[in-house]
Amino acid sequence: MTDAKRHVLIIAYYFPPMGMGGVQRTLKFAKYLPAFGWHPVILTVGETGYFAFDESLMKEVEELGIEVVRTDSFDMNRVFKSRKPVKMPGESMRRTLQFLGDLFFIPDTKIGWKRKAVKAAMEIVKTRHIDAVLATAPPQTDFLIGLELKRRTNIPLVLDYRDSWLEYPFKYFPTPYHRWRHRRLERKVVRGCDRIIVTHRRVKENIVKRYPFLTYNDVTIVSQGFDREDFNDAPVQRPPSHKMRIVHAGTFYGGRNPRVFLQALHRVLRDSPALRGRFEVNLAGAPRKEDQALTAKLGLQNEVNFLGYLEHRVCVRHLQEADVLWFVLDNDLQSPGKLYEYFGAGKPILASVADGYTRQLLQESGVGICVPPDDVEAHVEALKGLLARFERKELPAPSNTFIERFDRRALSGELARVLETLMDIDRGAFVKVNGS
Repeated sequence: MTDAKRHVLIIAYYFPPMGMGGVQRTLKFAKYLPAFGWHPVILTVGETGYFAFDESLMKEVEELGIEVVRTDSFDMNRVFKSRKPVKMPGESMRRTLQFLGDLFFIPDTKIGWKRKAVKAAMEIVKTRHIDAVLATAPPQTDFLIGLELKRRTNIPLVLDYRDSWLEYPFKYFPTPYHRWRHRRLERKVVRGCDRIIVTHRRVKENIVKRYPFLTYNDVTIVSQGFDREDFNDAPVQRPPSHKMRIVHAGTFYGGRNPRVFLQALHRVLRDSPALRGRFEVNLAGAPRKEDQALTAKLGLQNEVNFLGYLEHRVCVRHLQEADVLWFVLDNDLQSPGKLYEYFGAGKPILASVADGYTRQLLQESGVGICVPPDDVEAHVEALKGLLARFERKELPAPSNTFIERFDRRALSGELARVLETLMDIDRGAFVKVNGS
């Protein structure tokens, strides 16, 4: 590592004041990269519509003095610019909107940001010494912006896959032509970049298998994580309670929904009425009418609370005050950041997860009680077992050794090392690594 001050331009459509999980990784990289000699400049979208806004995250950006350049966009979110936040649609409407977006826009509905973003990026390059570019996706439009900047400037480009592109569970390819176009675009950006980072082992395996010109050294896993400083405030001490508090943080959509969990809780209370009043379930995230309706239908209004979207630090406090955290994931391709904040909270996790790497990680943690996401009976047994351990004060906690693997500061150091591999010994001299 050289002592010279380096600058990295980070292309990120999703960034505070937008909220939800998609902004956390980029924000925390920007926060901690300076400790490793890399100073970020964020290129993001200007005022636009979105499902959640978090002024506490925006305050963090301002207090850290992170340089942010915002530019206008002609993407679909512009239509909802005056509505803050945009109401979370029901699942049927979400699928319809996603399908229509994937039908008419390639690679995604944010493609209208590309022209403005490239122009702004070129101005940044002209006025600042940019040593490397990091493009994070989704949206995949960010990758196309990064590739165009690489073509024009030859500044090293790193792609950050927060989620898979072609295997993303919520992506539609309405026709064979759409799939062909997406694969062609991904191949183009993968061949044109200098290095790739991913959050998940499965994503790395798929990319390397799909593009034989890549080696395993061209793709580095930098996992999701948690920021210790977000957990530094001591949680409010709860008064002694006979209720086991279960908390879920995050937005439900697709197969990530509370249906099976709620049915299981209903079964527990139906079969053992004496357990009524022993569970408190808090769901933090933008609520959907269908989930609230199912809760009412099952008679769980006294057990289940919909907290709505919470500012990040408030949400973290709810994680700290929980007895059990609930996590749901019906695929092995995503790596939701909230799971790693669950690890940071140091609480047991009831995990409704499919087989695969994430399930293995939860089992490795020593605190994951893993059940198939569609198995009601397994959830029933897990809830009863957790309540029994809660009553005996025997709920597990992860080891510090395990938790430390996901510290955001350390993960930012891993990213800095990736960036450094693209630098020659002389400041500002770029080298292509492995000829990829």
